[in-house]
Amino acid sequence: MILRERASPNHDTRNGPVSFLVLHYTGMKTAAEALDRLCDPAAEVSSHYLVEEDGTVWRLVDEARRAWHAGVSFWRGETALNARSIGVEIVNPGHEHGYVPFPKPQMRAVTELCQGILARHPIAGRDVVAHSDIAPDRKEDPGELFDWQGLAAQGVGLWPADVSESGGGEPVVPAQVGEALAAIGYRGDLPRAVLLRAFQRHWCQAAVSGEADPATRARLAAVLAAMRARP
Repeated sequence: MILRERASPNHDTRNGPVSFLVLHYTGMKTAAEALDRLCDPAAEVSSHYLVEEDGTVWRLVDEARRAWHAGVSFWRGETALNARSIGVEIVNPGHEHGYVPFPKPQMRAVTELCQGILARHPIAGRDVVAHSDIAPDRKEDPGELFDWQGLAAQGVGLWPADVSESGGGEPVVPAQVGEALAAIGYRGDLPRAVLLRAFQRHWCQAAVSGEADPATRARLAAVLAAMRARP
């Protein structure tokens, strides 16, 4: 992993310990464009790190400071997650500009970077989240092409080991889908389809439909079980 420094002015004082790791994609056409924006005081947005396609990592904000990456957010009862999170932006054009898979060198760098962050902060696997998890009504990133399963295999985040991509296990019954999503951590007052799409982008990536199909309900049950096993 190649680590470079470029200071962003877009940060302020934390008011709590780091408990969350939030992964984003940049959603911009080039890495240079994204880097400039994250360091532009007029943009009032930043992250702690940016990871380019070739694996180059830019440190933009010290982890002791609050970077401005999450915006209006919610996870497991916590709001305004900037105060307690590390934000990592991953260069990708995103859904708006031609969404593409994340290259292997980039994913290796993301893995190594996140492993270091987890070594420095007591962040539970269930609290390694997507921007779309914590802001599902506004965000899609890093999206359904991001390799959450591979990342979890390297100790970063959570992935249920007992189900395949087609589902498996005893599914959550349809009447309890909303309850299951809330138990995982999602904000309960949003439309169920919005929450299901966010869940699918992270844990059931074959079909981001917003529908509680059997495979999604099976995966809901498996993720809940994995979270209960690793609180």
